[in-house]
Amino acid sequence: MLISASGLSKVKDSLKEKIFFGQEPSTELIAILTVYFVQGILGLARLAVSFFFKDELGLSPAEVSSLLGIVALPWIIKPVFGFVSDGLPIFGYRRRPYLILSGILGAISWVSMATVVHTPMAAVGAIALGSLSVAVSDVIVDSLVVERARVESQADAGSLQSLCWGTSAFGGLITAYFSGWLLEHFSTRTVFLITATFPLIVSFIAWFITEVPVSKTENSQAFANWSSVNTQIKQLRQAIAQRTIWLPTAFIFLWQATPTADAAFFFFTTNELGFEPEFLGRVRLVTSIASLVGVWIFQRFLKGVSFRVIFGWSTLFSAVLGMSMLLLVTHTNRSLGIDDRWFSLGDSLVLTVMGQIAYMPVLVLAARLCPPGVEATLFALLMSVSNLASLASYQMGAILMRWFGISQNNFDLLWLLVVITNLSTLLPLPFLSWLPAKEEITAASGQPAIAPDATDNKEIGQTLLPNLSELVPSSLRQEPVEEPAE
Repeated sequence: MLISASGLSKVKDSLKEKIFFGQEPSTELIAILTVYFVQGILGLARLAVSFFFKDELGLSPAEVSSLLGIVALPWIIKPVFGFVSDGLPIFGYRRRPYLILSGILGAISWVSMATVVHTPMAAVGAIALGSLSVAVSDVIVDSLVVERARVESQADAGSLQSLCWGTSAFGGLITAYFSGWLLEHFSTRTVFLITATFPLIVSFIAWFITEVPVSKTENSQAFANWSSVNTQIKQLRQAIAQRTIWLPTAFIFLWQATPTADAAFFFFTTNELGFEPEFLGRVRLVTSIASLVGVWIFQRFLKGVSFRVIFGWSTLFSAVLGMSMLLLVTHTNRSLGIDDRWFSLGDSLVLTVMGQIAYMPVLVLAARLCPPGVEATLFALLMSVSNLASLASYQMGAILMRWFGISQNNFDLLWLLVVITNLSTLLPLPFLSWLPAKEEITAASGQPAIAPDATDNKEIGQTLLPNLSELVPSSLRQEPVEEPAE
């Protein structure tokens, strides 16, 4: 039986609404989503990197935490990549060539990890190159999302961001379990070699990005000479000087700069609890599913909730639930009849859902912050604040681990580290007023995005909140080590 044209149209509309959140599934949109998908897939090497540091290089938890802070540096200087992309087109293009280059750099970094890396500093250099690759592609694809999201209607606000981050989470879901399973059957270097193939997908898909050469859209080479650089700097300065931008940014920095115990927990779960790579892959699978659940919950129920409410309650809940880790590190869960593995799975699931819900609202209004011509630069500048906070988080965690004498096999004071890292997440709560209130957000309905010559502070503040795609404190995050703070 032939399906009628109206029936096909209904199926198409249903798929567009349910899978693409109302976005038209064009070739360019598929290309953009593929880049986010690859970012999620790169989590395949996360466990391999952790085991490589621990087993092959023989590093301590504090040393691992310090090194992870160092590889965050490319993310801290992301504004440079945005600045270069916006102001220095290659062969007249500002997006496509940089995506191609980022894919090539990513492949080189993972091939290096698979072949020539044998020392901690060489490993840091290779992973930092991979981090640079993802940071560059992230700047470019974020700017493409900004350009699309700026023209979204208020009713559709946040749909594109939810779709992009849901796609990234889905990419992580695809490779989550296999990140552990592969380590049960192959060496870490083989996993690195497999991972090296994925960045090349970004280089290939870049050719499907629709982009008109600058020379055809501008009467002069405004983006290719230094006079435009001064204009960009002036526009950035005007935006950053707004109280309604730097106050929320400062809050996010305080929120995410709290110390992390991630490295210590990895050593604890593998050396003390004896979790195998395959089981850790299951944990990553659960957290990837939880990320998708978090995206769905926000998209379905929380898009109109005040930032203050979401951040406040998620921080309180995460601190309380984070304390449940005391049961695991003191082995109290065993006295309660709860197996270590089941306890870890349940805890990871709940905290990841909350983490996804916590940073999704920031992405909703982020795109409306960026004036035309400097989208990538301003977007990256605001995210770099979050990444700087992530570096501080890892370094403070490393200092605490050294103070408490936590090593590969000494976890006597891990309970104290758990208490401090969870209580520290409450420190930003007195500054919740730095975030826009609900009425300030709803007042922005129908307002245009910032124009380059915007001077009305109130109008800017109503439609803006810093875009920090890596907003969640480490106690709420499940992020790849090669992609700090994302």
